[in-house]
Amino acid sequence: MTSCLLTACVTSPTGRSQLLVMPDAQIDQMGLQSFATLKSQKPISQNGQFNQIASCIAGAITREVGGAWEVVVFEDASPNAFALPGNKIGIYTGMLTLVDNQDQLAAVIGHEIGHVLAKHSNERASQDMAVNQGLGMVQAFGNPQTAMGQTGMALLGLGAEYGILKPYSRTQESEADIIGVDLMAKAGFDPRQSINLWQKMEQATKGQQPVEFMSTHPAHATRIQQLEEHMPQSMGLFQQAQAMGKQPRCQ
Repeated sequence: MTSCLLTACVTSPTGRSQLLVMPDAQIDQMGLQSFATLKSQKPISQNGQFNQIASCIAGAITREVGGAWEVVVFEDASPNAFALPGNKIGIYTGMLTLVDNQDQLAAVIGHEIGHVLAKHSNERASQDMAVNQGLGMVQAFGNPQTAMGQTGMALLGLGAEYGILKPYSRTQESEADIIGVDLMAKAGFDPRQSINLWQKMEQATKGQQPVEFMSTHPAHATRIQQLEEHMPQSMGLFQQAQAMGKQPRCQ
């Protein structure tokens, strides 16, 4: 408790204690800089259907959290997506071709927004700063080609883009799953499709995922079990949304 009083302990949307020492405005600026860098380096998809679907689904979900969000579809065959502080969402064309329906893509987008709502980037940057990086990281985002800049990008969840693997922790991933499945349900998307999504992701990895104790990500089976346990609550939110007339038709 003393350490919390001396620093900045807060509670995440799921009730977990977090250490956040960096100002939200600073983290948002890092997200904006990172997103601008990606848009300058990665080709943006001109596929009208992909852009319409992505904007429709993201719009339905972000209306539940408020604020203006920018959505960009990147031309990249890998099944990936991300959301950044500063209300930025990136979706790869590979993810759009992987999913079977709007609800599965809603599960992806909800999960990524969950990371932002839970301030996971701030949490990781705060932890990293507390351990060894110091304030030099703040200036590094202006030059992502530097080693420090690449480390900063990794803290926002974009490490794979720069050859650094620094994934979210198992706890953060599980938390984003729960926040995301509730978000999609509130927006009127079928939360049961989140389970189907992870089953598809499991098939897509074709056994390439490391066993759970060697990975910071939850194993797909663990993820599915946690979602199944939470599903009654999400289904209640989904039924409320349906009763309110929230029935997105994005596909």
